Amino acid sequence: MPTASFAPSTRIVVFTGAGVSAESGLATFRGVGGLWADFDPVTLATPEAFAREPKRVWDWYASRYVGVRDSEPNAAHRAIARLEASFPSLLVVTQNIDRMHQRSGSRRVLELHGNIWTARCNACGREVDMASLIDLTDPTADSPRCGCGGRMRPSVVWFGERLPMGVFEEAAEAASDCRLLLVVGTSATVYPAAGLIELAAQNGAFVVEVNREATPLSHLADRSYRDLAGDVLPRLVTRIERRLAEDREAQLRDLFGDEP
Repeated sequence: MPTASFAPSTRIVVFTGAGVSAESGLATFRGVGGLWADFDPVTLATPEAFAREPKRVWDWYASRYVGVRDSEPNAAHRAIARLEASFPSLLVVTQNIDRMHQRSGSRRVLELHGNIWTARCNACGREVDMASLIDLTDPTADSPRCGCGGRMRPSVVWFGERLPMGVFEEAAEAASDCRLLLVVGTSATVYPAAGLIELAAQNGAFVVEVNREATPLSHLADRSYRDLAGDVLPRLVTRIERRLAEDREAQLRDLFGDEP
């Protein structure tokens, strides 16, 4: 089993799923109370569903956008952003579409499944802020259209669609090369995203899992915490920061010794 040692140059990847945003009041997808417990993803989160019932799909995502917009990052998001201050190369890889990481201050974020803050035309690919469409669209009207005539859709990855070009490849490279992988709030059942955990473990990373329940990949974790991410992550980050400070002090003592 690998052991964890830290320096500012340590390569860290934080891999997050819906569970990290649950404490901000946003529903997860699977499990008790998850979105897919009440809605069939085939009817709402596929290109076929949008082609069949564009207004129904648009209205559902518009409602989700408003919920995300009116929510705030929680202690877990803020702790991850704080960790980046000590480890400039830290990379957040998220399955989430809410941009809570960016809103809490994280600067290096890869969005595997897109985001709900923008919409794009399904014909020409033009992107606009979701807010402008929500504010201008009559709720009783058809789903909004682009100037080219195509329909606007949320810039999220639906079931059956490919991940954004180059994003997963960059995430896989980082996972293969990282020294520490923090896995937070993911069911580890959605591929290819869950494969990042396997990649990191296979390449010798120290894997720390923070999730309320065990997952199919929990056996790859060197440490597992079955508690709220908002409780666990601030404590872990404080512990890491303290260790860094102790190491710096020890290095200074070694450098200067007892000489005046």
